Amino acid sequence: MTDHLVEAQDLKVHYPIRRGLVFDRTVGHVRAVDGVSLAVPRGSTYGLVGESGCGKSTLGRALLRLEETAGGQIVFDGDDITQLRGEPLRVLRRRMQMVFQDPMASLDPRQSIQSLLTEPLRVHGLAEADREEFGADSSASHLAKAVRMLELVGLPRATLEKYPHEFSGGQRQRIGIARAVILNPELVIADEPVSALDVSVQAQVINLLEDLQDALGLTYVVVAHDLAVVRHISDRIGVMYLGVIVEEAPADDLYAEPLHPYTITLLSAIPVPDPVAEASRERILLSGDLPSPANPPTGCRFHTRCPWVRDELCRTEVPALREIAPGRRVACHWAESIAAGRLAPDADAVVPPRGD
Repeated sequence: MTDHLVEAQDLKVHYPIRRGLVFDRTVGHVRAVDGVSLAVPRGSTYGLVGESGCGKSTLGRALLRLEETAGGQIVFDGDDITQLRGEPLRVLRRRMQMVFQDPMASLDPRQSIQSLLTEPLRVHGLAEADREEFGADSSASHLAKAVRMLELVGLPRATLEKYPHEFSGGQRQRIGIARAVILNPELVIADEPVSALDVSVQAQVINLLEDLQDALGLTYVVVAHDLAVVRHISDRIGVMYLGVIVEEAPADDLYAEPLHPYTITLLSAIPVPDPVAEASRERILLSGDLPSPANPPTGCRFHTRCPWVRDELCRTEVPALREIAPGRRVACHWAESIAAGRLAPDADAVVPPRGD
């Protein structure tokens, strides 16, 4: 048993760009994930944040082997699973599950909730293991387990007889979570688990995920663009930009003192609930659009939009993701100077406080 449940080492996911009358000619690749290394300790929550198109959802799917990799390694519980195929991969699926962003799209509308919850048990042949516990035939043991899962996510037994369209978005997400954890997995990838929900319901679902983690000993990788959600649930956070991780740190440290220019601009965009504080703080604006992952910029990938960009070093040399403090990794040539206040952003990118 290793300290880290899942690790990625220089992981790459590239999608071919095909042209021609029958799309038989590859003219390039979309570098959705382009050399990511990370490690997730057992029982912890790792948050992946970044704007749309940065590759965070693709990375989460790749960790579960739902996407084919173009390079690198995926290590689960000390074993390299990058090339796993067939029956060994199917057996491994019991230990790693996913909560999808849109529960209405991930739950079959033609199946009842009972059928949706018990299907994973049938697929993985868990009836025999359950008979001893429940003292009944396979269908009865499956039903008992489904009822127990519903209780864990706060839904009544009567839910089993209904269909997905009969529930609210928050209730459907609870059903999706129950379906993911009914196999008692070790790793759960949650892809934007609350982005489709009302704000009032988001907190309930996040609290449910935390309660299940404590009760079942789960390890989470949570993919989100909402920085407030990630801060609440994560122990450690990785910030992605254009297929690579540009900063990684414990959650409290990252929010207290962001070190990468991209992280600084993301956090400056979060509204502060205190009107006085909101009016008195500066904001950093990004110029331009996100570059194409099919043709990323040379040097630092963020230099085309970075308010701190200085010289040819940013434009020509790729910054390494290096540890500049215990537990903190940053991919920026000027991280130390920015942290010390010796390097200021471009004046045109700074929005002065509204109180001035």
